[in-house]
Amino acid sequence: MMRRLALTAVASLAALSAAAPAATAASGPLPLPLSLPLLQDDGAGTRLTVVVAGSGNPEADGRYELECEPAKGSHPVAAQACARLDQLEGEGADPFAPVPRDAMCTQQYGGESTARVTGTWHGRQVDASFRRTDGCEIARWNGLRPVLPNVR
Repeated sequence: MMRRLALTAVASLAALSAAAPAATAASGPLPLPLSLPLLQDDGAGTRLTVVVAGSGNPEADGRYELECEPAKGSHPVAAQACARLDQLEGEGADPFAPVPRDAMCTQQYGGESTARVTGTWHGRQVDASFRRTDGCEIARWNGLRPVLPNVR
């Protein structure tokens, strides 16, 4: 029985080893599972550009640069924003993932506010858009505060 288990494990590893280079060549690096903490990419760290519009608050609208480790940039609360991003990374969450298409969302409207976040987060490329058009989108926006401003 043990010999059969060992042979099965060896065969599985061989198949994975053979498939990994082909998959990497065809589609780039293999993605990390979302349940694992994301690894920082050789000092790439976190450098984001946040553009907010339509909030109705001139202090919230605009373009902000955010860099973490150490926290700096033109973001009005850079240290708190970096702390929130670190917290989300530690939880294994991806705050930049879109709302799943099959999500059931409350039909509430959170206003005209929009935001776009681009750059790198813990070495990962980010290009995410945010709006407040339903309950799921509002929750997604609120989950990323204070990277995104508190708007109503």
